[in-house]
Amino acid sequence: MKASKKPYLKGKTIFIISLIVIAVTAVTVWLTGINYNRALTSNFYISLSIIGTLLFAFMTYGLYKGLGLQDDFPNYRNYTKGSLFNYQAPGGFDSTDTDVGDGLSGLIVSILLWIVMSILILVAMLLLEAIFWFSLFIIIMMLYWVFFRALRQVFKHANSTSGNFTKAVAYSLSYTFLYLGWIFGIVFLTEII
Repeated sequence: MKASKKPYLKGKTIFIISLIVIAVTAVTVWLTGINYNRALTSNFYISLSIIGTLLFAFMTYGLYKGLGLQDDFPNYRNYTKGSLFNYQAPGGFDSTDTDVGDGLSGLIVSILLWIVMSILILVAMLLLEAIFWFSLFIIIMMLYWVFFRALRQVFKHANSTSGNFTKAVAYSLSYTFLYLGWIFGIVFLTEII
């Protein structure tokens, strides 16, 4: 008789499910609030309730089925510490005087300086855009890691809850309260303060 192989979810699957839950929550709050003028805290409560319900259902299902998590998070640790910014920053920035004089030569030099400065501003904007997308990539990777680590803590109990619905619900309820309870508390405190 063969032993059944434990089913595993990949970290990418968890992250995609998390993005779907965020999208469903945003659309639901928006659609239900079109005709109502709700307070921001009410929207937080509705959003957190939807996320909590879906998180509870997902964790209960996973614990009941005995799911495990497979770490397929890419390894971005191939750099050495301090190698990202290994240049010496200058002490200050001195701008030059751009008074080019009057007449035809001044007009030509002004136009050339305008073109050069426009190119420099365009390059700076492209660099800032690259920094923005790099930062967005880093934030997405951090969220992926947080979601994976949080659910990994939950699914490490999958061996003891597999096939036991009551135990799966108890673990799911406690972890849902643990992961979302403090956010409910912060929203409540901002409302009463």
